[in-house]
Amino acid sequence: MMKFIDEAHIEVHAGKGGDGAVSFRREKYVPRGGPDGGDGGRGGSVLAVADRNINTLVEYRFARIHRARDGERGGGRQCSGKSAEDVVLRMPAGTVITDARTGETLADLAEHEQTAVLAQGGRGGLGNVNFKSSTNRAPRQSTPGAPGEHRALNLELKVLADVGLLGLPNAGKSSFIRAVSAARPKVADYPFTTLHPHLGVVRVGIDRSFVIADIPGLIEGAAEGAGLGHQFLRHLARTRLLLHIVDIAPVEDGADPTRDARAIIAELKKFDPALHRKPRWLVFNKMDMLPGEQRDAAVGDVVRRLRWRGPRFRISALTGEGCRELTQSVMKFLETGDTA
Repeated sequence: MMKFIDEAHIEVHAGKGGDGAVSFRREKYVPRGGPDGGDGGRGGSVLAVADRNINTLVEYRFARIHRARDGERGGGRQCSGKSAEDVVLRMPAGTVITDARTGETLADLAEHEQTAVLAQGGRGGLGNVNFKSSTNRAPRQSTPGAPGEHRALNLELKVLADVGLLGLPNAGKSSFIRAVSAARPKVADYPFTTLHPHLGVVRVGIDRSFVIADIPGLIEGAAEGAGLGHQFLRHLARTRLLLHIVDIAPVEDGADPTRDARAIIAELKKFDPALHRKPRWLVFNKMDMLPGEQRDAAVGDVVRRLRWRGPRFRISALTGEGCRELTQSVMKFLETGDTA
């Protein structure tokens, strides 16, 4: 499996414009041939194009410097120099490109085939034919081609998904995405099984579907760099809804679902307040591990201690219990904004 690469640093160098030419007509029977120096060609630009068929930035980890060619010099007989071809860099849809020096966002390639100019090629210089006048019949001046732009850039991939999954390691996020989509992330009974984001398409009906993203589990201190999940929280920035998966039946001694849920909420708020304000639903997973008579009490205790008033659902990713009802509610929310 290819490692998921979501950051890269590159340099782009556009081509210089070709110089204008100084030339004069030399033809038989034309005793006073005038200037005929052509303009230089345009230097090649460096462009970025979003491509939904690419899902990592791994290519740009190895190919860091991208140069376009210079435009050709102008010639005699008013022949313009050939312009250089542009260099096109195809990147995953969802790539954000920023200037490494200023931090300015140059492009946010959110849609397939969206195009952005990363470095503009230099304009071609003017040949001496452009300087001919009634008082200057034989101009000997021309202008050089303009230099092309060059930049150091940071590339950051933010996956495009409608719904994002939050939760501690082993809360059951990967099991849930396997249960409701065709995605097949690794599932095992040890922490940090998920090492990179997974996307799954959830089909709710004919022509009704949404994309869900599973990121590595968060732990306390993630906003400061602990664990793996902090590296991928940015991928939730584009989502419209967050599903907070809570393990309602933790097996470790002393584990507390309420405390665990509070830790995730706190990390979310520290990492990005805007992410914290996104619509978020509580999803209590592993209901199959609790006896029927204990389920209401266990869920009610967490809801009461969290003072949770938002939507909440009970599921078992292992057996599929409650998953259909949850995905139907998610689809309805995405289509209408209704949480009922």
